[in-house]
Amino acid sequence: MEKIDSFKIDHEKLLRGVYVSRRDITPLGDHLTTFDIRLTEPNRMAAVDPMALHSMEHLAATFLRNHPVWKDKIVYWGPMGCCTGNYLILQGYLNPEDILPLLRETFRFIAEFEGEIPGATAKDCGNYLFNNLKVAKETASSFLSEVLENPDYENINYPSISQ
Repeated sequence: MEKIDSFKIDHEKLLRGVYVSRRDITPLGDHLTTFDIRLTEPNRMAAVDPMALHSMEHLAATFLRNHPVWKDKIVYWGPMGCCTGNYLILQGYLNPEDILPLLRETFRFIAEFEGEIPGATAKDCGNYLFNNLKVAKETASSFLSEVLENPDYENINYPSISQ
């Protein structure tokens, strides 16, 4: 089988950041952009606690799908299996610079969130006890201040692609 593009990214050089993972056009002609929201440096930093990543998923998805400007462009927000970040799929042909303000809002929302995690009940979630709001808030705050507030070129452009 052919190696998929996301496995061609040099993860030994990948930094925390916001990257365009792929761009697609649906059969109806809609443009979709998938973003790699990388919270940790793969294989060099600890992965995000899966319970915290689950809490972040609930909070980010709720925030994004209710955003007054972006809600109709949100297709998906979800965690990576490797627990080093999230994928965000948006309608449109977009670049990281286009969504940095939205991501700053999202991660500020998570970092400052107080109360019950949206959808974290037995009725609403398949694993509602699998949450860690404290670490989710810490992770969001760190990513916001250390990456999103002032990203460098390397935080919004993938390292070289291997074959």
